[in-house]
Amino acid sequence: MTIPAAINWSDFEKIDIRVGTVIRAEVFAEVRNPAYKLLIDFGEELGVKKSSAQITRLYQPEELLNKQVIAVVNFPVKQIANFFSECLVLGVLGADKEVTLLTTDKPVKNGQKIS
Repeated sequence: MTIPAAINWSDFEKIDIRVGTVIRAEVFAEVRNPAYKLLIDFGEELGVKKSSAQITRLYQPEELLNKQVIAVVNFPVKQIANFFSECLVLGVLGADKEVTLLTTDKPVKNGQKIS
């Protein structure tokens, strides 16, 4: 296993990681690798953002509704097929490349920063 290069505290401070609630999830049929299109509510300050997430191995769209997820919200917009992904939903990458979402263990206000 390769040990990642160390970063400075100021590098970490540049990453804006927030909690949001999935308000819509649907199959992203236009992509080669199975994925979902998500709409995530990050509260009043950030509003609703779109994300493409390759989380189909462990989750069905209906079980994602109202789930709070953790995401990086300050990456540039990325076009994936005909969809513009505005945030990166975070998860744990398993041995078979399945993704387990990072989430909260108790409900919190949408848009709160992760620190």
